[in-house]
Amino acid sequence: MVSTADSRTADPDSLGPAAPRPTAGFPVDDEETVRGKVARARKATSWWREIGHEGRRSRLLEWRRLMARRLPEILDLLERENGKVRADAVIEMTAALAHVDWAARNARRVLARRRVPSGLLMVNQLATVEYRPYGVIGVIGPWNYPVHTPLGSIAYALAAGNTVVFKPSEYTPAIGRWLVDTFAEAVPGRSVLQLTTGDGGTGAALCTSGVDKVAFTGSPGTGARVLAACAPTLTPVLLELGGKDALVVAEDAHVPAAVEAALWGGCSNAGQSCAGIERVYVADPVYDEFLTLLARRAREVRARTDFGPITMPGQLEVIRRHIEDALSRGGRAVVGGPESVAPPYVTGPVILADVPEDSAAVREETFGPVLVVNRVMDAAEGVERANDSAYGLGAAVFARRRAGELADRLNAGMVSVNDVLTFPAVPALPFGGRGKSGYGRVHGADGLREFAMPTARTRKLFDVPLAVTTYARGARDMARLEGLITWLYSR
Repeated sequence: MVSTADSRTADPDSLGPAAPRPTAGFPVDDEETVRGKVARARKATSWWREIGHEGRRSRLLEWRRLMARRLPEILDLLERENGKVRADAVIEMTAALAHVDWAARNARRVLARRRVPSGLLMVNQLATVEYRPYGVIGVIGPWNYPVHTPLGSIAYALAAGNTVVFKPSEYTPAIGRWLVDTFAEAVPGRSVLQLTTGDGGTGAALCTSGVDKVAFTGSPGTGARVLAACAPTLTPVLLELGGKDALVVAEDAHVPAAVEAALWGGCSNAGQSCAGIERVYVADPVYDEFLTLLARRAREVRARTDFGPITMPGQLEVIRRHIEDALSRGGRAVVGGPESVAPPYVTGPVILADVPEDSAAVREETFGPVLVVNRVMDAAEGVERANDSAYGLGAAVFARRRAGELADRLNAGMVSVNDVLTFPAVPALPFGGRGKSGYGRVHGADGLREFAMPTARTRKLFDVPLAVTTYARGARDMARLEGLITWLYSR
């Protein structure tokens, strides 16, 4: 992370990637400012907890209603500040609102106190477990899905009873402010959701500000720095990092459907999706058909119309490097090539074939509308190659007869069968990965529990004849206990 800037003097403009005109001016909050916002959020925690699940449910649903009623505002902002085409913006908001709704409606069921079995040895104890909020959660959001992704932490953290200090990406602060402002309309007069803006220094300050947990979404490199910043205070961290997701196309797959899924999974949002498809392994019997049809369809997809610009200027060089490296190692460009990288766009999908497995385009996250399509002997080899990655976020498989078996063998946190990128839009499903893709989960019941601490309780109901957890016990009591455990556990 970069060094902290002074919030009293810094006033950067928020610029859209395709139309570099200011959306708004925002301060770069320094450490003192961030700590002040955390302190205000801390003061609001008691009230937010005391209103209970039903109180939080009603307010979160009102927030959802406000955002839905003002949908044209945020869609316009996603287009202007983030550069999304309208269709991508609508899809993002559809999923985001569904998650706010699910978290609000299900928090009580998932987190409320429940009774658990005490076991024969503790039969006189009433055992319960409940999930209590941490306190203040720091959320550091990304720029590629500046509404859906941070709400996957914010909405679930709020539903679990926490307050939140939210730092949006420095590329999308106006979108972050819109989220916080609409929440303030739904929950007026309370500092339950606070906004802090700035660059990496502001994010570093949030990590060391005294928050009770940090939820970060971004690159593995920055995630490692977030983890290091939180380590001295043992602040727990949720990391949702990058991916190099693969699609396996089996010998008996429905090829046209697999082609459409690959193209969408690789190019939607200009390929700037951590769970987007970047590698495709196609079984030899259908490889030629797949590649021919994919090339035909890819030539019909265009930037500006079907997807927007590349948000981070530096990512264009990564995309170009991956394409050039693949070609220099013997890969071939079926559609597009290095000339497709025309700032701020990749002008259309780039389809690469026969790319060596040790090339950057296969091993590293490209984060652009580039698909590597490689031939494999069969789906089993495709799964083997898909698993040969430092990442483990999502994956997909197209098959008829053995789809479930192939999906079970994919080492990923999420798998789509005969479709792609479906799991982020299912609110009840957990979202997260393994390896360089991070750890922890957002969304679903696991996402709610990620922002709450399990708390165990026992309550003595009656005395038992065999009293051993007391110094009033006798030798006969311990002998009877030995006999009992032998009888229980040696059978």
